[in-house]
Amino acid sequence: MTTAVVAGLLAGYGIAIPVGAVGAYLVAVTARTGWRTGVGAALGVATADGVYAVIAVAGGSALVPLLAPVTTPLRWASAVVLVVLAVRAAYVAVTTYRTGGLASRDDGTDGTALGPARAYLTFLGITILNPMTVIYFAALVLATGPSAPATLPDRTAFVLAALLASASWQLLLALGGTLLGRTLTGARGRLTTVLASSTLIVVLAVRLVARS
Repeated sequence: MTTAVVAGLLAGYGIAIPVGAVGAYLVAVTARTGWRTGVGAALGVATADGVYAVIAVAGGSALVPLLAPVTTPLRWASAVVLVVLAVRAAYVAVTTYRTGGLASRDDGTDGTALGPARAYLTFLGITILNPMTVIYFAALVLATGPSAPATLPDRTAFVLAALLASASWQLLLALGGTLLGRTLTGARGRLTTVLASSTLIVVLAVRLVARS
C-alpha cells in the first residue's frame, strides 16, 4: 500500500503543479474574493482530479481510445469557458473601478458574488472538461506495469493520495491569491491585478487549444 500511496502523491503533484489557465484563474479569483472562495475553488479542482484518478484506476486504459476523438472539442470548450470568465472578470473590474467600488474586496456577502459553493462547482466543471487528466493518470498506472495498484485497498490509497496531493497544491495557489489580494488592496492595484490575470488566462487558454 505504501507504493500505491507514493505513486498517488507523485501522480497528484505531477498533474497539479504545472500552473495553467485554471491555476491562474484560481489565484485571480482568490485575490478578488477572499480565502473562503479560494478554498472552495481549490477543492473543486482537486475533486475533478480525484474523479479522474478513480476512473483511471478503475479502467482508464479502456477509456483512452474512447476519449481520444473528443479530446480536442473538450479542450476548446474548456478554453472558451476560461476566456469568457476572464473577459467577464476584466469587464466587471473596469466597470467597478470607474464607479469607485473596487477598493473593498468582494467577500460574497451580497448574495450575487462568487461564494465558496459556487466557486467549487465552477472550478469542478472547468477542470472536468479536460479529459487529458484521466489519460495522464491512466498512462501512469499502465506505465508501472506489475506494480500498478491492483487490489481495492491499493487503488483506494492511490486515489486518496492523488486527491490529497492535488488539494494541497491548489490550496497553496489559493493562499498565494489571498496574500496577493491583501497586498494589492487599493483600487488601482486590484484593477491592475485583475486585468493582468485575465490577460494571462486568455493566453494560457489559447495555448491549451494550440496544442490540440
